Amino acid sequence: MTEPAPFDVEAGLRELISRGYQFVHPADAQGEVLAVVGVRAHGSVVDVIRLNAEDDVTAARLPGTEEQVLTPRTWLWRTTGTAAEVFPQLLALPDDEQADAPSGGCWVQGPGARAKWLAAS
Repeated sequence: MTEPAPFDVEAGLRELISRGYQFVHPADAQGEVLAVVGVRAHGSVVDVIRLNAEDDVTAARLPGTEEQVLTPRTWLWRTTGTAAEVFPQLLALPDDEQADAPSGGCWVQGPGARAKWLAAS
């Protein structure tokens, strides 16, 4: 039995760039890169991904009103895991959450790397 090919983080980053993500690379005082952070604002939301390492990735969709995208107080959807787990989930989010979502509710992670809108009751 053969092992699956490792996830291609570089290809995932190129896909995010093609979708409009802008990247920053915060560094410490010695110039050591601490993380790779991508941000994309679209519609009424902001999508953020932070790669601390290939096995330590966090992604979130925030309301466009969130002022602190690197340390948000609220989010509509969020996940953590390895690059192989997080990238497909982030890339599967609908491009325009307003087109698919009724008002009042939030996005939650569902099975099969899909996000689902849960209306507020």
